Amino acid sequence: MALAVDEFEESRVFGVGKTGDGPPATAVTPIHRLTSYVRTESGSAVLLVVVSVIALVWANSPVSASYVDLWHTPMSVRVGDYGIDMDLHHWVNDGLMVAFFFLIGLEVRQELAVGSLRDRSRALVPLVAGVLGVALPALIYLAIAGREAPQGWGVVVGTDTAFLLGVLAMVGPAMSNQLRVFLLTLTVVDDFLAVSIIGVVYTDDLRWGPLVIALLALVCLWLLSRTAEWRSAPYVGIVIVLWIATLESGIHPSLAGMAAGLLVPAFATERYEVENAKRLFRDYWQSPQAAVARTARRGLARSISVNERLHDVLRSPVSLFVVPVFALANAGIDLRGGVLSASLTSTITWGVVLGLVIGKLVGIALGTWAAIRLGLGRLPDGVGRGSVLGGAALSGIGFTVSLLIVGLAFTDTRQAGMATVGVLVAMVLAGSLGWLIFTRARVRWGETSADLPTILEPPVNLDLDHVRGPAEAALTVVEYMDFECPFCAKSTGMWTDVHGHFGDRVRYVVRHLPLHDYHPHAHTAALAAEAAAEQGRFWEMHDLLFAHQHALELTDLVGYADDLGLDVEQFIVDVDSPEVAERVGRHEASAVASGAVGTPTFFLNGTRHRGPHDARTLIAALEEIETEMSAARRRS
Repeated sequence: MALAVDEFEESRVFGVGKTGDGPPATAVTPIHRLTSYVRTESGSAVLLVVVSVIALVWANSPVSASYVDLWHTPMSVRVGDYGIDMDLHHWVNDGLMVAFFFLIGLEVRQELAVGSLRDRSRALVPLVAGVLGVALPALIYLAIAGREAPQGWGVVVGTDTAFLLGVLAMVGPAMSNQLRVFLLTLTVVDDFLAVSIIGVVYTDDLRWGPLVIALLALVCLWLLSRTAEWRSAPYVGIVIVLWIATLESGIHPSLAGMAAGLLVPAFATERYEVENAKRLFRDYWQSPQAAVARTARRGLARSISVNERLHDVLRSPVSLFVVPVFALANAGIDLRGGVLSASLTSTITWGVVLGLVIGKLVGIALGTWAAIRLGLGRLPDGVGRGSVLGGAALSGIGFTVSLLIVGLAFTDTRQAGMATVGVLVAMVLAGSLGWLIFTRARVRWGETSADLPTILEPPVNLDLDHVRGPAEAALTVVEYMDFECPFCAKSTGMWTDVHGHFGDRVRYVVRHLPLHDYHPHAHTAALAAEAAAEQGRFWEMHDLLFAHQHALELTDLVGYADDLGLDVEQFIVDVDSPEVAERVGRHEASAVASGAVGTPTFFLNGTRHRGPHDARTLIAALEEIETEMSAARRRS
């Protein structure tokens, strides 16, 4: 039993092992393929377009009265003498959409805590671009439509992040992850300012009693986050109270949703929490009882931040239900009776169109250029000027936020229709302009990618690299690692499981990527491993360093050398030698050339692996490579 438990801990506790384990896979049906596509970024964008077209057709059809009647259907929720009475349209805009803005707040907090906004050098360029991308569109709108409808300037300040990323997936470079991160950071600023504008500018009839309750709810959320409460239910309960209080106060609930999301704590997963969850799951494996399972579930939940768990739960319902329902409720504008022709000659319509399409493009491009010229930061690696211009053009897709503000800014139905037409026209023009710019960038500037490199550079060299397994193995796993990284392969048991599955058909190579800003001892540990390699004991030192990740001072390293029976004096000399330092530096330069920016980063047969790096996922990816190699041999 002890042997079985040890094997289980290393290779099965988190689902790793043979890919054939478990029930047989079900056949992939057309319905499965459709639902899988809709869950992608491009699929969700197509879904929004389809729903918007349905709304427009319905609102202009012979049964258009049913569309109007549907959204004016009264609905109420009552508890005793207290109740909330709104029509269906307001339940969508003031109720369901709170989940959308809460999700935005969660994303902003995540970016501030562990994402791109934590790094000043990476954040300042999109921050400046985001601010100008809000200010310039508003100025353009006011210059065109300020006399007729000045209150509509807020319509052009927002960007629909989901729509933007969906269209980017369809018309942008095939590899655009770095551009995606840049645009996400930019839209964080955009969304934060847009929601603040909604809450401050478009608020009437402020009631102080409910407002005080809302502020107290925010204080409670802050205090709850300070107590390190890991369960999500208390946060959700307070958010519901906050929503009701904000609704009663007269402030638009979108601001409450954003503020609540910002107060839900986010943090990087700690290795000790994962190890604790692993032990609890082991207990369940030995004693599969309900109480033990509940404890294991709690251990798994504690290892992931409340922010990340709520984000994961809300992401699909918001993108697949909340936003499409919002589009169905708000995109249906009756264009009959000369409304369309009046819109095409209206300053409101063209103020919205030019504010979104031209204002966003010029504002973001100008902000990016100014931030770089002022030395505030630089563009992400792999992102060129054409990609920035293309992304800036796509930012003119306002849609969700813009349509919400249309409903708040315009009390006149005809003006609201003109503004909505402007939002829809801007969506088409911004998408088309983005496509033209990306196409031009590919042809004129050779920007076929807006991402980090994906090919291992230089390839594996048996004379220079450290290799485990047969030198002639057909499958190769290369890991860029850091001896203080808690999730590198030695800690997770990845290589043990991969080798156990493939045997001598796979080899394992490690290269150093010490993260100097986060792991102060990693570089010295890398030097120690290379110094041990001078005496033919690299892998022994490699394993020892991972086994003692929290004791990597120089005196500890010398002690490990002594434990391995190395010539300690020569080891100390080699640790300080320029040849060993140059070897580690060569690995770091290789990481930059290969697009590895963090640890662990894996390359499978020379191509960077994306996504999870658990053993089961890597085994499946290697099996796919092996299948492709066999097919290629048969064709030849």
